[in-house]
Amino acid sequence: MRQKLGILSLGCPRNLVDAETLAGRLHSKGYLIVDNIKDAQVVLVNTCAFIQEAKRESIDAILDLIELKKQGLLEKIIVHGCLAQRYKNLKKQLPEVDAFMGTLGVDHEQIRYALTPKHYAYLKISEGCLNNCSYCVIPKIKGKLISLAQETIIKKVMRFNQQKISELNIIGQDITGFGVDVSGKTQLTVLLKKIINNSSNIGWIRLLYLNPKRISDELLDLIATHKRICKYMDLPIQHINNRILKLMNRCITKEEIISLIAKIRKKIPGVCLRTSIIVGFPSETNKEFIELLEFIKEVKFDRLGVFIYSREEGTAAYSFKGQIAKSIKQKRFDALMLAQQKVSRELNSKFLGKTITVLIEKKENEVYLGRSQADAPEVDGMVYVKSMPSMQKLKNGEFVKVNITDTLEYDLVGETIL
Repeated sequence: MRQKLGILSLGCPRNLVDAETLAGRLHSKGYLIVDNIKDAQVVLVNTCAFIQEAKRESIDAILDLIELKKQGLLEKIIVHGCLAQRYKNLKKQLPEVDAFMGTLGVDHEQIRYALTPKHYAYLKISEGCLNNCSYCVIPKIKGKLISLAQETIIKKVMRFNQQKISELNIIGQDITGFGVDVSGKTQLTVLLKKIINNSSNIGWIRLLYLNPKRISDELLDLIATHKRICKYMDLPIQHINNRILKLMNRCITKEEIISLIAKIRKKIPGVCLRTSIIVGFPSETNKEFIELLEFIKEVKFDRLGVFIYSREEGTAAYSFKGQIAKSIKQKRFDALMLAQQKVSRELNSKFLGKTITVLIEKKENEVYLGRSQADAPEVDGMVYVKSMPSMQKLKNGEFVKVNITDTLEYDLVGETIL
């Protein structure tokens, strides 16, 4: 009888791709993958250890599984991924866990077992990172950048194309670094052209995490001119003050960021810009934070993720002087989120009365949930879609035209049109 295996993947989409690879490997060995952890005999938890909050989530998940095992509801626990890679002594602290496994590294030809909805997928094109941001532990966990071979990537694209998925999300720790380890310069645009040529059945192609210092005119022109590439740029800037940017080792200045944003908006009218910000970085003064806050109000990013600085051992910033009190970091976080809430409400209000294309995700009660090109899976807003009575039932993964009838702080509301 086949053992029932449950998969619990925590953290980022890159982790999810690893979990899909592991699930595919174990499924091919005879395990039966189950959706509900409570139905499993063996559970594989793919952990994240990027920041304190992620580590707590991973440990809490493991402790919950240990409790199920103590109750006799679970036979084995396997801990995989960044937490196990980063901390080698976990077996002593968590003896109830049956096995610890580090990160996968570059895995070229494994069969994927889909853990996303059938209509979209993530395609990881590289492992590790070539940046050395002073706050980030990822290079310590994942190692230096290793780009997957273009031939291997295109084989995966062709499989997704055969499945006729609606959306393909291109991911990596920094996808603009693709190819730098091989040729000394970014090969992302070259790769994207090959992906486009082998994906005629795929609706949207979305690019996730573009490092600002490696955005080329060639890449912007491709995004601007190719209709299937989402007009969506995930462009983490982390801060805007030059002193803080230098301490972060971001290798870019405030002036260069401002110039880049202006260029992007000129070349790609209507582009959705997403960014990430860190508040409370060591020695960040109130004046420097106000500079950041005013910049966010002025530039008006369409999407914004704010993170409270997490002091991580093994990073350069861990030993920096001027560590900020938790209460101050929280106040700065709250101030930025409040400012972005107003920005988002203002930007969303401009969609009222407009017609946009929406990718249907699922139905909840009498309303369909969908996403626009401006909404990446899991991290951005939703479009609540009411289907006109005269229209047929909408399907997951279907693209529909929606007239926006109401706008919320982060989401849109609309009705399908004929």
